[in-house]
Amino acid sequence: MGPLAEIRDLLRHRTLLRQFAWRAVEQRHRGSFLGLIWTVLSPLLSLGVYTFVFGFVFGGHFTTRADETGLDYALGIFLGLIIFNFLSEVLAQSPMTIITQRNFVKRVVFPLEILPVATVGAAAFSAAISLVLAVIGVTFLGHGLDWSALWLFAILPPIGLIAVGCAWFFAALGVFIRDTANAMPFVIQVLIYMSFVFYPLRLLDKAPAWARNLLLANPLVHAVENLRQAVLWHEPPHAAGLFYLWVCGLVMCVVGYLTFRRLRPAFADVV
Repeated sequence: MGPLAEIRDLLRHRTLLRQFAWRAVEQRHRGSFLGLIWTVLSPLLSLGVYTFVFGFVFGGHFTTRADETGLDYALGIFLGLIIFNFLSEVLAQSPMTIITQRNFVKRVVFPLEILPVATVGAAAFSAAISLVLAVIGVTFLGHGLDWSALWLFAILPPIGLIAVGCAWFFAALGVFIRDTANAMPFVIQVLIYMSFVFYPLRLLDKAPAWARNLLLANPLVHAVENLRQAVLWHEPPHAAGLFYLWVCGLVMCVVGYLTFRRLRPAFADVV
């Protein structure tokens, strides 16, 4: 079975996938007084904090444009965090996906590959709500939207592919190396500073060549930068960066799938 056949298999089990993804969303807020309201309230509060701290207190800037305001800077941070939080949630949850679902591992006919993808679906639900709030913020607090915002449909899919690939890879790895889950908080902490969420890409001009190349190898850098270009500044994304983002998405998805497929037969013996 190849990656395309795996996609067809996921589509065939889309109802089951949707149920597991929604269950993951509900479990995250189970026992909470406000419940699912937090999926809207949490990013809204974050947007307010970033707007005040970075927009008004620090007065930071991502570009050298004369018309960039503190609100634009805060919205730029928020857009970057949407992508980062989506992937970091997948990275944090994936290593325990199979381990915590032992009952399904023992069932020969159960499609285990949907469990990591359901984790991605749950993270995508939260990210979609945050993205809607960001679009509303740009519309009413920023420079508004134009047709460049449609580039979202070219920028976001490869991030989804990266997330699915990471979910498959680390879900399989976490079965055999339990320390994977413990290492993820450190990986996520490093990743946020390597993704240019809080500072502009132009700072790379001051960095040594080796550091610049290392940071630009991170696909999240290109995703964050292109998302800001399209939504905030009404400019098309950088073609080379977008192409690299798609290549990384496809490669990581295939590598994650092949790793999961190769290790899956041994899951039952370990868990």
